[in-house]
Amino acid sequence: MARVIAVANQKGGVGKTTTAVNLAACLGAAEQPTLLIDCDSQANSTAAIGFPKDPSRRTLYHTLILGESFDKIIQKSQVDGLDVVPADKNLAGAAVELVNAENREYKLQTAIKPLLDKYRFIILDCPPALDLLTLNGLVAASAVLIPIQCEYLALEGVSELLDTLMRIRRTLNPSLEIEGILLTMYDERTTLSRQVATDLRSFFGTQVFQSVIPRNVRLAEAPSFGKPIIFYDIHSKGAEGYTQLAQEVIANAEKRAGTGARSAHSGA
Repeated sequence: MARVIAVANQKGGVGKTTTAVNLAACLGAAEQPTLLIDCDSQANSTAAIGFPKDPSRRTLYHTLILGESFDKIIQKSQVDGLDVVPADKNLAGAAVELVNAENREYKLQTAIKPLLDKYRFIILDCPPALDLLTLNGLVAASAVLIPIQCEYLALEGVSELLDTLMRIRRTLNPSLEIEGILLTMYDERTTLSRQVATDLRSFFGTQVFQSVIPRNVRLAEAPSFGKPIIFYDIHSKGAEGYTQLAQEVIANAEKRAGTGARSAHSGA
């Protein structure tokens, strides 16, 4: 059964798309069948994983609004083990068109259901706003991964996002968990980065991933070449950070599966 992870933060510029693309690529490269779904009309994940603009390509819009099966839309990526549901600018219209739709918050969840036995991980790159596309992502997800830039304004954004998650748990998705909080754009040379990291770890404890994503030029360059960092520069600090993150996510999933098996056994 796939672990569906929404990569979300209402604040833009925190490394959300970079995280979705590179985590998905590292999971695929680690022989974990993975699907990346681009839920953002800016289609940055689609471009960063190597798909140029193509108006004739079927996208998430065709599923959410026209009810087309994901089977017609899923594309193979350059990474073995990683498939992609692309996005394009039409998704901006989907957010408006969904407003009057029946069960509008559950469209993505319904579309993903037939895929849950096909993949080990499904990664959702959510838009940097709490619109209907993000809501669909959070309702479809098993858990949310929150990237946070190492600066003080980012800390304020976390409390807003956690309030939102509590509301979604109460009303739309009671089983939504926090996969983890990820420190991005970390610069160990600055007191600010170190202080923000310390504050987050003291407040959220083990909910903060051990893996840290550094400020890294190669990581910033990779999307313009349409490559995940492990294909662009496998030896870079950025590639190291996302490879470690993927291993943590895999280990967490295995631990969860082991706990589930033990509790099922004890209940038998």
